[in-house]
Amino acid sequence: MSSSSCEPQGVGEGKADSRGMLRLMGLPHVSRFPRATVTRHPDCFQLLFHGDEDSRRVDVDLKYLDDADDLEATELRLLARLQELGYEVERRSPSEEGAGS
Repeated sequence: MSSSSCEPQGVGEGKADSRGMLRLMGLPHVSRFPRATVTRHPDCFQLLFHGDEDSRRVDVDLKYLDDADDLEATELRLLARLQELGYEVERRSPSEEGAGS
């Protein structure tokens, strides 16, 4: 997984449909990675899934989203959808990302 670029990974690509729903595919199983952190970058959403021993990162390029004009609403729908799937979610700003590293 690349740590500096926001290129699509082939999994976890989100797609907004006409009703504003997000289709999420290829996410790690919630039982192994129960926590998810979403960070919005200028060209992608970065999803970091945390487990007891490991983490997985999935980047969703904004070009895969139909509603890229309202990124905050899309981010909130993404957080809500992850929570519906059973993840404990956290919203992080890009400025917070480097603070703990």
